[in-house]
Amino acid sequence: MNTRLDRLRKAMQNAELDAVLLSSLTSIRYLSNFTSDECFVLVTKNRNLLITDFRYTIQAGEQSGDRFEIIEAAGSKQLETVRDALSKEQVERLGFEEDCVSYAQYGSLSDLGPKLIPFAKELHSLRVLKTPDEIASLQKAQALADRSFTELLTVIHSGMTEKRVAAELEYIGAKLGSEGPSFDTIVGSGPNGAMCHAVPGERKLQKGDLVVLDFGCIFNGYHSDMTRTFAVGEVDTFSKEIYDIVKTAQRKALDALRPGITGKQLDAIARDYIREQGYGECFGHSLGHGFGLLIHEAPRASANCDTVLEPGMTITVEPGIYIEGKLGVRIEDCCAVTEDGKQNFCTSTKELQYID
Repeated sequence: MNTRLDRLRKAMQNAELDAVLLSSLTSIRYLSNFTSDECFVLVTKNRNLLITDFRYTIQAGEQSGDRFEIIEAAGSKQLETVRDALSKEQVERLGFEEDCVSYAQYGSLSDLGPKLIPFAKELHSLRVLKTPDEIASLQKAQALADRSFTELLTVIHSGMTEKRVAAELEYIGAKLGSEGPSFDTIVGSGPNGAMCHAVPGERKLQKGDLVVLDFGCIFNGYHSDMTRTFAVGEVDTFSKEIYDIVKTAQRKALDALRPGITGKQLDAIARDYIREQGYGECFGHSLGHGFGLLIHEAPRASANCDTVLEPGMTITVEPGIYIEGKLGVRIEDCCAVTEDGKQNFCTSTKELQYID
């Protein structure tokens, strides 16, 4: 944890900042291990302050250890406490998270005195390379997701609504130890599968459907992300052909995932194959994204990303084909880039699974 603070101070120095004010739960948790957003964290050149109200002071002390000074202040008085600390530390240039404050909040921050300097990009960059402890948490989150998927296939059946499938999956995940779903679970059956981010509805699973299931679990605050497409009863030859194209596209991209490849190059491997099969226009989203304390983090695997992948980065690999009015297929694994290739956290089979 001290290493994280050291790297933050290095980034502050490079940006010629006197202090940084953290207000997002993600940044606060990453730097202090505190899991409530009812607070501000102020890091100056010499001090680490965690300002929260009476309800959370014990929790803050236990989670942040001796790295932070815990200052009790009611919510309405917290910015006043920040102002006093800024004055005492003679802060003139203050970094802030410009991507997570409202217009009204920005006005309040502007009244603190120092010049406000956008610093969100630099904060995000601190989290790009995952530590061994973070990798371990991501592995455990994905292990919960794999186990949840395996159990789900034993309890769902045709005639069950998409909503029920999502509810069953989230219940299983919680029962196994997930802290919650990584994001709103996606269930798209039959023609609904053509909607990349289908919201589970009242449509019932029917014989002959392909079902796109995109979900994740959380462990120690870290998010997993996987997609599997399964069949309800026997499906037609066309559905199987589309499934095999997506599976091959994903395998090609996974085989190429290694240090030194760019996000653009990785995306192109899957995209070019799908295009060669005649379905280029049916793959309209990027190949993947980073994941960690947030479900979407840097880097990206997309046609516009020149980022060179490095050991410690995480990336999903999730090609898909979506044909309006007919079906959708997506297969997704979440991986970490290693010194000599990749570590795929997902263990669930990519062979097409069938339920009754």
